[in-house]
Amino acid sequence: MRLDSAVGAAIAAAYVAAPVRDPRADAAYAAFRRETMRQYDYLVGRREFGGLGVRVQVVDVDPYADAVDMIEDVAHRELKVFATASAGNPHPFLTDAENDRFRAVHDAFGHAAIGRGFDGDGEEAAWLKHSGMYSSLARRALTTETRGQSCTMLLHLRGEAFAEQKAVLLPSVFADPRSVRLAGRTTRTRSR
Repeated sequence: MRLDSAVGAAIAAAYVAAPVRDPRADAAYAAFRRETMRQYDYLVGRREFGGLGVRVQVVDVDPYADAVDMIEDVAHRELKVFATASAGNPHPFLTDAENDRFRAVHDAFGHAAIGRGFDGDGEEAAWLKHSGMYSSLARRALTTETRGQSCTMLLHLRGEAFAEQKAVLLPSVFADPRSVRLAGRTTRTRSR
């Protein structure tokens, strides 16, 4: 799977043009929050009660140089997350603790679940994998949080800074898993 550069640029442009917070996104973000907290409870829950038993640590420095180290930690039921409070980039809807928990579940159920890194293709694959764990309403917020931020960071900011956190809904087409380009495949339109 590959990040289609035209789609990525359109996502980044929509994200940059959006306000920091749009009240019309509140219902999607409320669903996103609820569903993320359930995922987090499963991630850290005790194994004897059906959880995964992963110990999450929120740390003050970016803990992983690459995804390989993070994936290895998850395999050993450990995961470190860079603290939202330390990043100086607060979320306009989520608390710092909620945002940290989201980062943990996205790293575990997105990146580590498929063994993909933090480049554009890895972010796209992690979004697609993780999006299957959310309702269609919450997926709209997830898309802003993952596809919106990563495309903006990688394509608009050229990897030099993290994108400003926003609580908005990008156009619904960007939350559609069918908008992802599979490696080696092209979209063809058949004539009738």
